[in-house]
Amino acid sequence: MHIDMSSLSPVEAYALMTQTVIPRPVAWILTENTNNSYNLAPFSYFNGLSSDPPMIMVSFGLAPDGALKDTRSNIEARKEFIVHIAHREMAEAMTQSSATLPPNQSEVEMLELELAEMPGSSLPRLADCRIAYACEYDSIHKIKDQAILFATLKHFYAAESVIGKDAKGRMCVNAVDVDPLGRLGGGEYFGAGELISVERPA
Repeated sequence: MHIDMSSLSPVEAYALMTQTVIPRPVAWILTENTNNSYNLAPFSYFNGLSSDPPMIMVSFGLAPDGALKDTRSNIEARKEFIVHIAHREMAEAMTQSSATLPPNQSEVEMLELELAEMPGSSLPRLADCRIAYACEYDSIHKIKDQAILFATLKHFYAAESVIGKDAKGRMCVNAVDVDPLGRLGGGEYFGAGELISVERPA
């Protein structure tokens, strides 16, 4: 099958891309609402952008009513947020946090998720997530209705259970122990599964 991408509507292109650009990492983003409660939502148009400086990108569409999504508004207003990498056992809660709620209603409270201190940030992290980054807003670049947000990674948290050392004695994060969720199409996710290790060329 061959498809001319220019023949697809935005909805059709989205459906095709989310089913084939796989698996995608998911940024489970915590921000602060205007009433000091915490917003929480997953975004799978997300990835690392650079390591010097350490930066990420997250792509935001518009809410169903055409307004800016709460996460984007909160980040632009307050400049900091926490990105979590969720694991298999958190798939249900992460999916539920994507529901559209009234402004200033907290997904963290709705889902009864425990919070913990995130050193280097005024915001907390989700206590049960094994990986978290404290992020600082850098800039936004717009492409039609999409907004690509760039942010600098300021602080990193990892649960002790996922930290080890490689053959050279350097700290490493064990992906199998993290068991991160990767986004597929529709309501499907991809777990860590079997680890495939291939020797890199010198």
